[in-house]
Amino acid sequence: MNELENIRELEGKDVVDPNGEQIGRMEDVYFDAESEEPLFVTVHTGLLGQHLTFVPTAGASLGQGYLQVARYKAEVHHAPNIEKGGELSLEEEAYVFKYYGIDYQPASTEGGRRLVRH
Repeated sequence: MNELENIRELEGKDVVDPNGEQIGRMEDVYFDAESEEPLFVTVHTGLLGQHLTFVPTAGASLGQGYLQVARYKAEVHHAPNIEKGGELSLEEEAYVFKYYGIDYQPASTEGGRRLVRH
């Protein structure tokens, strides 16, 4: 069973770093267009939570009402973000992967998008 199988149940809940420090509240889950595995979550960050910042799910674990990610708050603070309701361009999508040092290949799907939100 996939550790993150029920990750969507945590939308609106806290996202914390490896030290348990709160990063923000989870907004959406972005899945791999081909494998359907969760690759990133977006998290409300900033003073008013107006930005949605991408955080990888690799190494993440589900807690009692929270998601603990493998990235520290300071790293996430400078990560790529979008406005609520915004969409990533292909170039921005590639940059999200690059920022976190994750290999990126466009998907073989129409449009080449690797990340999809459901």
